[in-house]
Amino acid sequence: MKTRVLKHLIAPHGDDLKDLIVDEQRAGELKTQSRDWLSWDLTPLQVADLELLISGAYSPLDGFLSRKDYESVVNDMRLPDGTLWPIPIVLDVTDAVGSKLKPGATLSLRDAEGVMLAALHVDDVWTPDRNADAKKLFGTTSADHAGVTQFVNDLNPVFVGGRIEALQAPVHYDFPSLRHTPRSIREELAQLGWRRTVAYQSNRVMHRAEQTFTYRAALEAKANLLLQPMVDSSRPENKDYFTRIRCYRDIDKAYPPQTTRLSLLPLHLRYAGPREALWHALIHKNYGCTHFIVDPALTNPPGDKPAYKESAYVDLWKKHGEAAGVVMIPFEKLYYVEDLDEFRSETNIPKNARVLTIADSDLKDRLDHGREIPDWFTFGETAAQLRRTHKPRYEQGFTVFFTGLSGAGKSTIANVLLVKLLQLGGRPVTLLDGDIVRKHLSSELGFSKEHRDINIRRIGFVASEITKNGGIAICAPIAPYDAVRKEVRRMVSPGGGFLLVHVATPLETCESRDRKGLYEKARAGIIKEFTGISDPYEVPDDADLSLDTTELAPEEAVWEILMHLEREGYIGVQARDVQ
Repeated sequence: MKTRVLKHLIAPHGDDLKDLIVDEQRAGELKTQSRDWLSWDLTPLQVADLELLISGAYSPLDGFLSRKDYESVVNDMRLPDGTLWPIPIVLDVTDAVGSKLKPGATLSLRDAEGVMLAALHVDDVWTPDRNADAKKLFGTTSADHAGVTQFVNDLNPVFVGGRIEALQAPVHYDFPSLRHTPRSIREELAQLGWRRTVAYQSNRVMHRAEQTFTYRAALEAKANLLLQPMVDSSRPENKDYFTRIRCYRDIDKAYPPQTTRLSLLPLHLRYAGPREALWHALIHKNYGCTHFIVDPALTNPPGDKPAYKESAYVDLWKKHGEAAGVVMIPFEKLYYVEDLDEFRSETNIPKNARVLTIADSDLKDRLDHGREIPDWFTFGETAAQLRRTHKPRYEQGFTVFFTGLSGAGKSTIANVLLVKLLQLGGRPVTLLDGDIVRKHLSSELGFSKEHRDINIRRIGFVASEITKNGGIAICAPIAPYDAVRKEVRRMVSPGGGFLLVHVATPLETCESRDRKGLYEKARAGIIKEFTGISDPYEVPDDADLSLDTTELAPEEAVWEILMHLEREGYIGVQARDVQ
């Protein structure tokens, strides 16, 4: 009965929907044999690729590509048998692991907790020319291209290809009711009688414009709609991912009943432009979709200027669309026409009509400052979900990170700021002074560049935890190196505010205040690697505030900081009450 019903759906790519899970007996045999095998702990990208291989979403692949298959895909976007496949799926490993693997060996693939997910029967082990291959895959070798950076710099140097026997799929505890295999989706589509299905894949929150476009696209195609938001749950602290999926659950209710299905897609972007969009269409074909909405913004690398023009997507589809077997629907941005109270494409807006739109930066600003999100822009449930996660700045945590020479006044200012913020109340405040951290958090570290960077990363990690949980962290290390300061900013900023304060007191002033005689010992060579004398201090080019305490009293310096925090919205005008 199942076969009779399923035959009405579009055929999987390559006509065979793979299922790489072995039976219980074979799984037991593989576990026993794995005691003699080399193991590899999978990266988050590899876990996602393995999951899609196991489920059949990457059909017709039955494992990671061998060298011959890889080169065919890179050069011709085809497998050796001529089947269209635009993106290489390979397992990258370190030199240490690769040197121990030979064709005919078996590699145990494990998740981050050491659970064996699959056995890889090795066919090939090789070191590719990734710069040359990047040129073919991305059309460039520019380090500014996110896909190139990921492929050339982030992957391990050795590639391993071979057939997969899977014991189990990766386990997910988030949104289990929204996780489906291609086979289960196909069976459901068949039971629902959906012969034509439009796939919409996104890594962003949907608002009214996107909901309107996808609904219209499905109507025009005389099809139903499969919403497949991309999954990025490798980091449990990624609150934006969880918010996005909650928003999708709510927006699913905005479509007419029985017209839409919601299912998560554990796919990592490669930023390979049109080539990747074609690949995505094949994946959705395996889920039973006949049409695919192509949004160039999804597969273009982040940046102000798109790396790939929209015409390139159309041209590639003209060339390979027949082989793909999926109908392309170009994504079209819609604008709200206030006079008509409806969304229209740019080419369909009446002359002199009042058009409203909200950019991502404007939406963030509205959330940061607790301003209204208009009903015409998004659904009430979506706005509530966004506000639930993205608190206004006056309710967010933040970090004040001081940097400067020894004796510049960092600790004194930090202690005054601590008192003033405690006086304001409303948030817990923690002081992470350089000497305190060295005593309790980094007592085993010395003062080499490597150890200093480790110390600052530890401070940054603690500050990020405090910040994301709504507290205030005040950090007062020397932090002489620019790269690790920027790393701390990136670590803290996703969870709240970050204010870098350069206490720019000149060296001669710092030296004149030296009560411990540290500068004198450093000049005499008794203290090695002393910042400003025998070790460099890199002046920040991204400081939010620069304070010279030569003539500035600690209370005045703190006033400058409080006023900056008020202007940015992290504290209210009540800050004036602490004076």
